[in-house]
Amino acid sequence: MRGRPVRELAVRTALLLAGLAIAHLGVSLFLESELGSDPFNVFIQGLSRGLPWPAWMSHGRVHLLVSLVIMAVLLVVARSYVRVGTVLCMALGGPIIDLWTAAVLDPLLPEEMALPLRVAMLAAGCVVLAFGMTVVIRSELGVGPNDLVALSISELNHLPFGPVRVAVDVCFALLGFLLGGVVGVGTIICAFLVGPFAQLFLPVSGRICNFFVKKFGTEHSVPRGD
Repeated sequence: MRGRPVRELAVRTALLLAGLAIAHLGVSLFLESELGSDPFNVFIQGLSRGLPWPAWMSHGRVHLLVSLVIMAVLLVVARSYVRVGTVLCMALGGPIIDLWTAAVLDPLLPEEMALPLRVAMLAAGCVVLAFGMTVVIRSELGVGPNDLVALSISELNHLPFGPVRVAVDVCFALLGFLLGGVVGVGTIICAFLVGPFAQLFLPVSGRICNFFVKKFGTEHSVPRGD
């Protein structure tokens, strides 16, 4: 981010926020399907249940604490990936999910949903989550905690992002399950689909972000009067 003009940072921040909104719509669809939580939250759920936390440490507070620890570790190991966007992902993720779920999806969806609809929501959630996540990554302002782990491993070891994201999600889900988290069929599907979908969307998201940065993020993009 150092040395970038204010206009470009504003555009990249807007892209980050748009990506967060899209990604967390995917998470909301995924959770509304009731077929299992996403791998990172299975890990948080397992930590919440498996360790003797004080009564005031809710799931959300454990999530925040773990995110901060991951950020602190990777700030030392791969400092270039911990940015203001990572903090925004942590701070805004929960409220955005609540907004999509309570204000949009709950009023639209029937109380009792047939299994085919649940599976369709799960599949749509995986695709939307993966696309939104890649927009966040291409904004170059930071990513969420689990994506931060996958992106850092991928970049530091020159490995393709998709398979690394799958491996990271599987590890989170497995650790969470061993600690007492609930793993549903949706957790398994999400773990194996989000990474490949993200790998597919990364070039597209890159072109989209580059277009908006060139169109609105440079000084010459504003027409000047005579």
